Amino acid sequence: MPSTSTLFSAYASITASVMLVRSIVNELVPPQLQTQLLSKFQYLFNPLSPQLTLVIEEYDGLDRNEVYEASELFLRTIITPSIDRIKVTKVSDKNLAFSIDKGEEVIHVFEGIQVKWKLIISEVTKPDGVDPYAPMQKTENRMFELKFHKKHKDQVMSSYLAYVLNSAKANKEENKVVKLHTTGAFYGQSGLWGSIILEHPATFDTLAMDQKLKREIIDDLDRFVKRREFYKRVGKAWKRGYLLYGPPGTGKSSLIAAMANYLKFDVYDMELANIMNNMQLRNFLVATANRSILVIEDIDCSVDLQNREQEPRVRNEYQDPDNKLTLSGLLNFIDGLWSSCGDERIIIFTTNHRERLDPALLRPGRMDMHIHLSYCTIDGFNMLASNYLGIHKNNHNKLYSEIEDSIEKSLVTPAEVAEELMKSEDADTALGGLLEVLKRKKREEDEPIKDKEECQEPKIQKTVGQDVEGIARTRGRRVYRGRVFRGR
Repeated sequence: MPSTSTLFSAYASITASVMLVRSIVNELVPPQLQTQLLSKFQYLFNPLSPQLTLVIEEYDGLDRNEVYEASELFLRTIITPSIDRIKVTKVSDKNLAFSIDKGEEVIHVFEGIQVKWKLIISEVTKPDGVDPYAPMQKTENRMFELKFHKKHKDQVMSSYLAYVLNSAKANKEENKVVKLHTTGAFYGQSGLWGSIILEHPATFDTLAMDQKLKREIIDDLDRFVKRREFYKRVGKAWKRGYLLYGPPGTGKSSLIAAMANYLKFDVYDMELANIMNNMQLRNFLVATANRSILVIEDIDCSVDLQNREQEPRVRNEYQDPDNKLTLSGLLNFIDGLWSSCGDERIIIFTTNHRERLDPALLRPGRMDMHIHLSYCTIDGFNMLASNYLGIHKNNHNKLYSEIEDSIEKSLVTPAEVAEELMKSEDADTALGGLLEVLKRKKREEDEPIKDKEECQEPKIQKTVGQDVEGIARTRGRRVYRGRVFRGR
């Protein structure tokens, strides 16, 4: 056996030879050729893996990757007992959703092809997307890795991925849970929007409003969701704008909930008062999903928007056009280029005072359909009586008819009617209380009219048997409320 000194001498000789060869190669062989030779040399000892990995990231730029969403839904249907860790979430009162946890693998066989799914979650630090001077924020990057043998590449990338997308779409439609999103993240959630399950029970079947108007809204919604090819053909973004206006308590929020439940669209509730500038407004827009309803409530008073005519047209080099929220920015958000960042979206504005809105907001293309929600009508009362008391006109007493006769003569909102009907489970007691409220409302509405009429009647004062008003008229004057004014 060779001695230690002999081994060290041999090692030193080999090392010196390698260094000599390396220096000669660096001098004589161009760097590009060195790289090619090195890759060939490595291939001899490390042949290419037969596995191919597809990476499906959660976000594609600012937009959420639809393939990731489909993969997430699809994996819920193929979870097997072999998985060690399973995440459980509540999606509704009756349903739970199961999904794989970080690092877990799911094996699926499709037409004889074995594929492996794996969820990868990594934490990254990046600057705030709104305020460049804010401290760095920690966020999670999520992605799915899909591994399979390379010989099945064509089948997986065509047939299998199409199968995943179609299965996820069918599963989503069947188990769709409407969510309410709001600006700002909830605890444990990242991103611009936080969400909770929207469990509002309002539907068009229970909505207390004029039946003809209700039918028009339903028909308009049905027509909108079926016209994908139409919007594409005419060159318009696939979106629809609604303006809901009327006094408080007339059912604007309930109508929005009924529309969301009817279409199974998520609701994004945007508070313009929390939006600092036009850039942040765009960031929130592109972070909303397709098939959704964006709601901007009380548009007339939620933020003090500068009129377009008053916005400065010339800015110096130190002025940033996106440093504040402007009316021009909002209009571009509604129907400009940024409004086309997504499909099948509905934008709903609400206000108590339509006359206060800028005419530029009201035109078609921005607010396509104006829906006036007024005081309670006979149709509205009939629906509320059925919902709260389970009674109908044809099976109840005289009180019902008296209320129908006076309901439209009194300015009472559906919310006020509903509150009275909730006060008792006895129909007669509830209807009697509502009738008293209607009579009181009618008296309160008539009293200002009488006061106004008295104000318009000239007061007549007698002075030593003379009519002051008559004397004033003869002198080219007039009398109003006991005072004499000059007039022509």
